[in-house]
Amino acid sequence: MTVEYLKKADRVSTSDAGETRETVQKILADIEAGGEDAARSHAARFDRYDGNIVLTRDEIDAASARLSQRLKDDIRFAHDNVRRFAEAQKDTIRDFQTEIHPGLVLGQKAIPCQAAGCYAPGGRYSHVASALMTVTTAKVAGCGHISVCSPPRPEVGLNPAIIYTADLCGADQILALGGVQGIAAMAFGLFGLPKADILVGPGNQFVAEAKRLLFGRVGIDMFAGPTDSLILADRTADPEIVAWDLVGQAEHGYNSPVWLVTDCRELAETVMARVPNLIATLPEINARNAADAWRDYAEVILCDTREEMAATSDSYAPEHLTVQAQDLDWWLNRLACYGSLFLGEETTVAFGDKASGTNHVLPTSGAARYTGGLSVHKYMKLVTWQRATREGAKPIAEATARISRLEGMEGHARTADVRLAKYFPGETFHLHGDETRA
Repeated sequence: MTVEYLKKADRVSTSDAGETRETVQKILADIEAGGEDAARSHAARFDRYDGNIVLTRDEIDAASARLSQRLKDDIRFAHDNVRRFAEAQKDTIRDFQTEIHPGLVLGQKAIPCQAAGCYAPGGRYSHVASALMTVTTAKVAGCGHISVCSPPRPEVGLNPAIIYTADLCGADQILALGGVQGIAAMAFGLFGLPKADILVGPGNQFVAEAKRLLFGRVGIDMFAGPTDSLILADRTADPEIVAWDLVGQAEHGYNSPVWLVTDCRELAETVMARVPNLIATLPEINARNAADAWRDYAEVILCDTREEMAATSDSYAPEHLTVQAQDLDWWLNRLACYGSLFLGEETTVAFGDKASGTNHVLPTSGAARYTGGLSVHKYMKLVTWQRATREGAKPIAEATARISRLEGMEGHARTADVRLAKYFPGETFHLHGDETRA
């Protein structure tokens, strides 16, 4: 088995944590100490915006009125798909109880977070779909309060489509506040918001670093780096479609890796020749992002077998994984490491990004080895409970006392002793065990 790189990346896509972390730490500390005034000051500096922060109902309705009915219908269509998929995911979680042995009942409860803070990027691109993905899942999960922050444009404010989408999906409050100051407002409970229990949504490196630094004080969806995408294609794949799918994901940013893994040299060479020409047809900023990403971060990998292709893909653990190859069920059953999987040329990453229903907030930078993407599950705590009769507690107390003393935790042991003495007076228990000592 051999792997041949027909195109090897010159750079490795990573988040620059040094200078970014220092900047974000200072902003967070300033806003935590200075509150709303400090947040407004940073908004004026970074967003170049001094308008209303918390949108009123009149402002939300005015934004909605600015959208065409066709666009509203498209957003509603996407929202319905995301909502229905999220509801199906929620149905996979259930409360239950089970009697482990007579008199001892254990249980599980799924409890949603009370306050969710959702971030919708609005800088280079206005991510309507991010509002769809984050707010809808929080609403379906049952979060008590959902806030949305998005960066306003100077002298303009928030994108009307983001406002409409956030309101449609169930946001309780919408803030014209971007970057670290938006994350801080939701985390610290500024502008009338409850303090967020969880912060979700994609953003630039400053947003990602703010979430990273706040993790522990609040929950987050995941640590996010530049978006990435991998395509598995065999000789039956359409090289034009493969090339466009690579270009479509490369336009995210200059450091967004795209990878093609194939067992067909002819397909690989055709795609490599075609990609630069397709990039040249994009609008200027999109073309610049895609060209940089393709030049510096893209890879084309030639394998001998489909098993080798699958193993290579798993080693990359891509955020987005597309299969354009024969026998799709084989790939579905074999592949193990990805954020979201797109099977066959009839679907594509952009479908999942925008409208099909699966969530587009996904693990990057190889994190798909150990986690999935955003879902209703991220907003829900699976907690446990137990109840026992006195007879049911008896063998648990005996075992607990002996294990605790083996560990040297005498206080733990005595919490069991005191119950046995109360519930079963006059009985003799052997609570010291036969410890093996070094």
